[in-house]
Amino acid sequence: MQGETADRILQTAKALISDRGYSAFSYADISEAVRIRKASIHHHFPTKAGLVVAVLKAHREGLLQATQFLTQKFDDPLARLQAYVQHWEGCIRDKSQPFCIAALLAAELPSLPEEVGVEVQQYFLALSEWIRQTLEEGVRKRSLKLQGTAEDEAQTFMATVHGAMLSARALGSCDVFQAVTTSALQRISTRKP
Repeated sequence: MQGETADRILQTAKALISDRGYSAFSYADISEAVRIRKASIHHHFPTKAGLVVAVLKAHREGLLQATQFLTQKFDDPLARLQAYVQHWEGCIRDKSQPFCIAALLAAELPSLPEEVGVEVQQYFLALSEWIRQTLEEGVRKRSLKLQGTAEDEAQTFMATVHGAMLSARALGSCDVFQAVTTSALQRISTRKP
């Protein structure tokens, strides 16, 4: 990476994407927030699409590190999924990252530049693969039960979590996120609630 300024630009862009989406932020917004000229932003990230791709790559790298940590920390696959959900619940409650930017950008996919769309897809593939592997391990360890294939259940779980984020945003309440995700976890758990 290109240093502290580039990191500040990336963090600001991530926050703006999370708050507004792709189309509703500009280099002028970043310039004002970071207190640098737009030309300096263009020096680090010549195009908006390139900037958003860099944000998404960093977001995916964070996901890979976090899921690897969860896999190592929790032997129980159900506990792993609960910790993943609790992470997002905390982000929604404290408003530190109230929405997954990849999920937000997926809603804008038809109007996004192709290279941004590719990165959104890469994020979804990485997340669904981790969920699928976790579900399969949970079945082997008999802590999870599936009604469909592990791939289908991974897509269902991922869509449920992202949908719960959307509902929490629309209703301005994390309680709906917690209720939906708790129900999703209970549905696949072999343990009685």
